[in-house]
Amino acid sequence: MKNRWALVATLLGIFTAQAFALNVWQDQSQQTPQKPAPTLNPPSQQKPPTLGEAPSLTGPHAANTSDPHRLLQVHSVFIDQMDNGLAEKLIEVIGSKGPFRIVGSRRDADAVLRGTCFDSTRLKTVHSEVFLTGRNGESIWQDIIRQPYRPPPLSQAVATTAQAIGEDLANSVREAEGR
Repeated sequence: MKNRWALVATLLGIFTAQAFALNVWQDQSQQTPQKPAPTLNPPSQQKPPTLGEAPSLTGPHAANTSDPHRLLQVHSVFIDQMDNGLAEKLIEVIGSKGPFRIVGSRRDADAVLRGTCFDSTRLKTVHSEVFLTGRNGESIWQDIIRQPYRPPPLSQAVATTAQAIGEDLANSVREAEGR
């Protein structure tokens, strides 16, 4: 009988200790501040990906300016080669509508626009990511665009993507000027 009471007392002590430890752990985890996730910009400058002001034919895209002051210092841009002819379309769009002068050499440019433009036939989308960087590689601006195609054909989807990138870049410059 003594052994049973000793066993019950021991088990009760173990359960009590575990419950106490769990409560202490929960209290500590609630008091420990969580570190914010790393971001490209401070929260005041972040913009969530959107479909634009109203539903858009250009699909989901998100432009993000990492250095508005540096963006305003850019006057000439060299556009690096990109897949699916996106570079050529960007030269047409940015060259005709601005906001920068297109140059033929990296050394003549204030910044370089580079990126990728992959087409996924299975998903029937063109996925483009472009980055505007300074001569030393510092990030100034970036844009991500997903454009559906078939229909329209791939070349038209790339042209529409270039239009959207040009508009996003011009809007980012206007926003930086307004700060």
